[in-house]
Amino acid sequence: METIIAVDGPSGAGKGTVSRGLANKLGFHYLDSGALYRLLGLAAVRHSVSTDNNQALSNLAAHMDIDFRNASDGSLVVLLEGEDVSLELRTENTGALASQVAAHTGVRGALLQRQRLFAKEPGLIADGRDMGTVVFPRAPLKIYLTASIEERAQRRYKELLDKGENVSLRALIEQVRSRDERDLSRDASPLIPAADAIELDTSELSIQEVMDTVLNLVYVKGLARVIDQ
Repeated sequence: METIIAVDGPSGAGKGTVSRGLANKLGFHYLDSGALYRLLGLAAVRHSVSTDNNQALSNLAAHMDIDFRNASDGSLVVLLEGEDVSLELRTENTGALASQVAAHTGVRGALLQRQRLFAKEPGLIADGRDMGTVVFPRAPLKIYLTASIEERAQRRYKELLDKGENVSLRALIEQVRSRDERDLSRDASPLIPAADAIELDTSELSIQEVMDTVLNLVYVKGLARVIDQ
């Protein structure tokens, strides 16, 4: 039986980096659930579907032509209708679209089974916002990563600057705050930690420190054999 480790939390808390690192370290599969919502946001724009149209978005979510492939350099290539959208998927605009479409109950229901199909042996690291509460409520280990709004915006600011983009830190702080409010207040799977999740504030922690903490929890629970660091 596959082992599932759910890693939830708001944008910028380190979920993606930590989850990918855990998957590589443990040899587990990796689910970036946020990518599914980002893909739906892009698909909605391409098919002229309003992000307010619950029914049309739900139908689109159920029939999206998407594919995930591992590139030779180890990176993940994401295809939408046969086109590589890996870079477009990580823009601020696409992130905002994802948050809008994710607010719909029908959309989350349509994508639920797709997400559960990622659970395969030997195990899965599931990265998202409702992995431990809705998608994999019986996961034996649930982690909830968080950090201050200012720290999360600062991380994104640095990431975008490193890519050569001209961005405003103040604007990013407001975007993070706005997205948090939308994710926390939505009716469909609001962003909250599972009752049995272990919460980690990463504001003052390095990625390696977070990785070490989570790996220790994995080993203590006997969910994977100890691997030499």
